Amino acid sequence: MELKDKLVSSYMAFEDTVDVNSSVHDVRDEAIKIFEDKGFPSKREEDWKYTSLNSILKHDYIVFPKQENAIEYNDVKKYFIHDIDSYKIIFIDGKYSSHLSQTTHDGIDICLMSSALSKPKYQLIIENYFNKAATKDGLSSLNTAFSKEGAYIHIPKNKLVEKPIQIIHFSTGNESALMLQPRNLIVVDENSHVQIIERHQSLTENPVLTNSVTEIFANKRAIVDYYKIQNDKQSASLIDNTFINQKSESHALVHTFSFGGKLTRNNLKFYQNGERIDSTLNGVTIIGDKQHVDHNTLVHHIEPNCESHQDYKGIFGDQSTGVFNGKVVVNKEAQKTNAFQSNNNILLSDKASINSKPQLEIFADDVKCSHGCTIGQLDESAMFYMRSRGIPEKEAKALLMFAFSNNVLSTVKIPEIKQRITKIIANKLGVNLGFDL
Repeated sequence: MELKDKLVSSYMAFEDTVDVNSSVHDVRDEAIKIFEDKGFPSKREEDWKYTSLNSILKHDYIVFPKQENAIEYNDVKKYFIHDIDSYKIIFIDGKYSSHLSQTTHDGIDICLMSSALSKPKYQLIIENYFNKAATKDGLSSLNTAFSKEGAYIHIPKNKLVEKPIQIIHFSTGNESALMLQPRNLIVVDENSHVQIIERHQSLTENPVLTNSVTEIFANKRAIVDYYKIQNDKQSASLIDNTFINQKSESHALVHTFSFGGKLTRNNLKFYQNGERIDSTLNGVTIIGDKQHVDHNTLVHHIEPNCESHQDYKGIFGDQSTGVFNGKVVVNKEAQKTNAFQSNNNILLSDKASINSKPQLEIFADDVKCSHGCTIGQLDESAMFYMRSRGIPEKEAKALLMFAFSNNVLSTVKIPEIKQRITKIIANKLGVNLGFDL
């Protein structure tokens, strides 16, 4: 049985585990019909022209894993940003782990989607926000149909969340192949500020396919600072769908660091519904072997006097492949828009490749918009200069590549995140950069 057919037939079994009388159930029913109609995307679709899912859809994935498997903190400590005090929402094989998590009742709601979707106290937020930003494509609809568990975060008005929130999904590998579909809903009310760190991590080499959907709502003057650390094993594949709806004077920043995994697809979509909005999308990709990373971004400028900034850097070695498909849409009413988009890439091997397609669709006439793309190799003159100063070739290459990606790191607002990413980059480049961390 093909995976699509298995998922459609599994939906009936899923219905037995949820409240079919809730308003959310109608949303799920509509979503499974959309997935049944559209199925998984193929290379015939323009947005998927350079990314094929065939190699990861062939496994016989378990859709409903067994009960939670115990994991000790010391076994997974290295995957936490443990240098900082933080709230933690931890999942093991798709199920919440209370003994690894640390939440709070200090005026903010950090709980489970399963609770938010089923309890009356959350009904108003769910009705106003759940599935309101996510698109109706096949993959997002598949996640919506099976939406049950994930992180629910609601930050009320005028609240500065003092500690970052870490959301980590572990897969134990107890199943021969596992499919996970976490669903996150994050609502940040007026004048509030939150920092969130997200990670998906396999603990064995068994195949894992994660189809994740995150909806983020930044209301007036809210600030959302979001970090995605993608450094999974090469048996794991991730399709990450993130939708951000911004209101007037809000700031939303998403940093995506893609280093691991077999296939990673990041669908990141921003919708600016108001004036004086700022959206920032930054990313660093460093991969090798036969890894594949695809960044598909959209910033939709709907109203005037807003800004967006995109800066993606990629370093590709061996037979790895990269894709950058970034689109900026400026409505006719969105005058005085400032939109900047940049994608720069280095190929370390003749067999590595990158397909880059920055796009601008501008319907306003009083705007400042630019986009650019570069694909090349390391600067030979800079290499010669460093070698002539006694720096070994391997270290010289590493320093040049680190400098290449460093301007993205400079926008990271959590020092401990910057230190962690610097260490990962040094490890990926196979050198000790000599920094005092």
